[in-house]
Amino acid sequence: MELKRVVVTGIGAITPIGNTVEEYWNALIDGRSGAAPITQFDASLFKTQFACEVKNYDPNDFFDRKESRKLDLFAQYAMVATDEAIADSGLNMDSVDKDRFGVIWGAGIGGLKTFQDEAIAFGTGDGTPRFNPFFIPKMIADIAPGHISIKHGLRGPNFTTVSACASSTNAIIDAVTYIRLGKMNICVAGGSEAAVTEAGIGGFNALQALSKRNDDPTTASRPFDKDRDGFVLGDGGGSLILEEYEHAKARGAKIYAEVVGSGLSADAYHMTAPHPDGLGAMNVMKYALEDAGMKPEDIDYINVHGTSTPLGDVAESKAILGVFGEHSYDLNISSTKSMTGHLLGAAGIIEAIACILSVKNDIVPPTINHFTDDEAFDPKLNFTFNKAQKREVRAALSNTFGFGGHNASAIFKKI
Repeated sequence: MELKRVVVTGIGAITPIGNTVEEYWNALIDGRSGAAPITQFDASLFKTQFACEVKNYDPNDFFDRKESRKLDLFAQYAMVATDEAIADSGLNMDSVDKDRFGVIWGAGIGGLKTFQDEAIAFGTGDGTPRFNPFFIPKMIADIAPGHISIKHGLRGPNFTTVSACASSTNAIIDAVTYIRLGKMNICVAGGSEAAVTEAGIGGFNALQALSKRNDDPTTASRPFDKDRDGFVLGDGGGSLILEEYEHAKARGAKIYAEVVGSGLSADAYHMTAPHPDGLGAMNVMKYALEDAGMKPEDIDYINVHGTSTPLGDVAESKAILGVFGEHSYDLNISSTKSMTGHLLGAAGIIEAIACILSVKNDIVPPTINHFTDDEAFDPKLNFTFNKAQKREVRAALSNTFGFGGHNASAIFKKI
């Protein structure tokens, strides 16, 4: 069968460096860091005392008090970002076919704070099992697309993808697949996370995964720098309106880019460490190129997973060289996690948005916080250090890799 084409017609975002798409994009291009001391709880006894929190967010600006009490922060972010994406798409929500309009969402964890708070309340009580009646529906990762569909009356496919830090890229890929196969016309695809909690910081500290640069949080996330010492945890979310091309064209929609290819693979190596030679990362990029019917030289920009960990950054750079060969040196490569921190299950969506806007605007956001070269990286690779670079971006590839060895890549192309 002939597969249908899929395009991006709406975007929404709430991130540590901007609470709208415009604010987010401007901060990316300016190279601003979202890292700062944690405000959501007293982190003074933790090894890591900073994170990339969403700033100046008041749930009362979006929800009434009764409603917000039923929503974990990750679900609030999902709904806020999706409202922006739907408004941006120009869809007439009164006339669109909602039976063919789905929601596929990504979350690596879901309602972590809800789970944490209920467990603490029970553990510090008298043993009587008293739990909030909203405990389970606030916590479960699939509740975010549920709330989105209920609010907007969307009756198409509706579920959550969970693949750690690859979750929202998986959501995009699944949404594209359903539209390609003609099973729906439009889909909200995205992801959200709100893991900056005592359990989140403490858990990742126990894994030795987080930077401990408490004296200078804004420079803590430094992918591909010799002195990188771990990632910075971040909160937020993003949302895309993905639409079948002919459907979008028929209604005169503005189109940001086309989603032309995707890949999925597994490292089959280790619970938390990447394959040292980047085998899974190489495979997933190869599969994305094959799916798109593209050659390596057709890609101009790679938004890398680039978490700022000693092992991960090296494995990904090896994988790029393995797939792109000599063309690797003509690529722009950047890790926007240097600014946003690592949003776990929401990383893929906000980085996909960075790729889409890079394609749309012909500019590549930087990898900030580069101070010292590391001989582990080929010096001829262009990591777009410290300053955005203008260039034609015909197509951009977004990489996301998750604990458990889950790898997902998507390609966005000019149309």
